[in-house]
Amino acid sequence: MKGIYLVTDEAACKGNSLESVVASAVRAGVSCVQLREKKIGTRLFLQKATALLAILKPMEIPLIINDRVDIALASGADGVHLGQSDMPYAQARRLMGPSAIIGLSVETWEDVEKAQDLDVDYLGVSPVFSTPTKTDTKDPWGLDGLQKIRSFSRHPLVAIGGIDASNAVDIIHAGADSLAVVSAICSAKDPFEATRQLVRMFERAKKEKSS
Repeated sequence: MKGIYLVTDEAACKGNSLESVVASAVRAGVSCVQLREKKIGTRLFLQKATALLAILKPMEIPLIINDRVDIALASGADGVHLGQSDMPYAQARRLMGPSAIIGLSVETWEDVEKAQDLDVDYLGVSPVFSTPTKTDTKDPWGLDGLQKIRSFSRHPLVAIGGIDASNAVDIIHAGADSLAVVSAICSAKDPFEATRQLVRMFERAKKEKSS
């Protein structure tokens, strides 16, 4: 899992449709999209997943469903992102199959240690910084916490929480393999340009780190 990872929040889209924001982000180079809608019913959630798949499949960009293994299975999405209170990894893997992308949020050091024995595809370091879009999480990890996880974990790390153009480079240098953003794209006046700026920053920072 590398690059800019869009996590949706339709309420943050400021009058734009969710589909148009995702389409703009795709054109600008986003590498993955997670459908994260906490306040809608199952039927509407499934409809939105199907609509996003129609945008993403032709571009070979994976759609990850937040929390809901049933929605992921019913829609044919590429994977699911699990929180610590969601279905356990082992059961989700059994249902989703070996080729599905399964990510897991880690909010405490104990979560990180337990995840070391799991064949998850990535860890969601949540949150790196405090953010109004994630109100049900523990204290922020900060850059030091992210670096600590990077030095320990064998998994790719997707950083999420309070990430925008002002701190993206520092987060990559601290060890993130991917940057998950919500408001920085969803609430942007121009989601295409916002995504393109983040993609360019990510690519530049990765080159700096490897040189």
